[in-house]
Amino acid sequence: MQEISYKEVKAMPESEYMLVDIRDEGLRAYGKIPGSEAINIESGREELEARFARIPEGTKIVFYCEVGRKTREIEEDNLPAGREYYSLEGGYIGYVRAVMSDEENAKEKQEKAEVSIRKKFHKQLFTPFAKACKTYKLIEEGDHIAVCISGGKDSMLMAKLFQEIKRHRQCNFDLTFLVMDPGYNDENRALIESNAKALGIPIKVFESTIFDAVDTIEKSPCYVCARMRRGYLYSRAKELGCNKIALGHHYDDVIETILMGMLHSGQIQTMMPKLHSTNFEGMELIRPLYLVREKDICAWRDYNDLHFLQCACHFTETCSTCHEDGTTSSKRLETKKLIAELKKTNPYVEAHIFKSVENVHLDTLIAYKKDGVRHHFLDEY
Repeated sequence: MQEISYKEVKAMPESEYMLVDIRDEGLRAYGKIPGSEAINIESGREELEARFARIPEGTKIVFYCEVGRKTREIEEDNLPAGREYYSLEGGYIGYVRAVMSDEENAKEKQEKAEVSIRKKFHKQLFTPFAKACKTYKLIEEGDHIAVCISGGKDSMLMAKLFQEIKRHRQCNFDLTFLVMDPGYNDENRALIESNAKALGIPIKVFESTIFDAVDTIEKSPCYVCARMRRGYLYSRAKELGCNKIALGHHYDDVIETILMGMLHSGQIQTMMPKLHSTNFEGMELIRPLYLVREKDICAWRDYNDLHFLQCACHFTETCSTCHEDGTTSSKRLETKKLIAELKKTNPYVEAHIFKSVENVHLDTLIAYKKDGVRHHFLDEY
């Protein structure tokens, strides 16, 4: 299929083209090109003809996926005849790079993002961020924190919130904004760097070969990748004199993890707000977005017209996201939908899931584990 750049598309009158998003629902949840229509390209010829029949004749159809690979491979013979079809060069990532590369607006974009944290989104973002830091004692006097940036919306916002809380000078601590390149392609690496520059985040980038190492792993490659990435981050942060690494997991990640543990692993556990490293002495992991809702992060992103990576691994076209626990987007998305469905009849369900791991009654449990040792109620019955 013939490729066309986003610049060429925008040069055409809007009535002459239609952007069609063929990515899965998990990827679309992290952003789409404005005005585009989502379809399932594998839904069959009959359904595609019905969908395209609503689009005026003569309209050019421009397909886009995440990085442009899947759309290039679409067989035009399987599509309704009588149309001009194109593949968007670089896919969604190509679009993001195009709109974020306008250096003339970089300073204005940074100022708008920072002001919106202080004013419009102060209650939704900064307040819960500061509350988590205070409640769980995440920032302490003399800390040197490695703010780990993956390139996504969560870690980028976390970096800006750290800059904001440091501006208040209530505690003396140092920050290093750390980006690990585990084998990104050139486009994704450039996108992270351009976003950091546009937002005024002075990143330090180091490279590893993790993606190549997990390419040949068939069973749970996302889990292995996540564990390796955390180890590399601990190691480099310690080399730089840091005593903590900060990850961008938010409130929704926490409640989804609790529910997935019960439904898929038969266990009750949570994503902790901070952890001591077992392999790197003196190092801690902290999660300062612990009380921040994902919808508010998305609202901040969209208000400031920001576009971030969701996942930049070798499996991007088939695996929408690589979480710290190695779960894929399908399982996360399924859990998100379940919580949303439960919320229709119980508006407090999210808070109840979150609070459930703070209100554990040990005398009503059949068994539990403490420091790896299993305790059964019959031991003291």
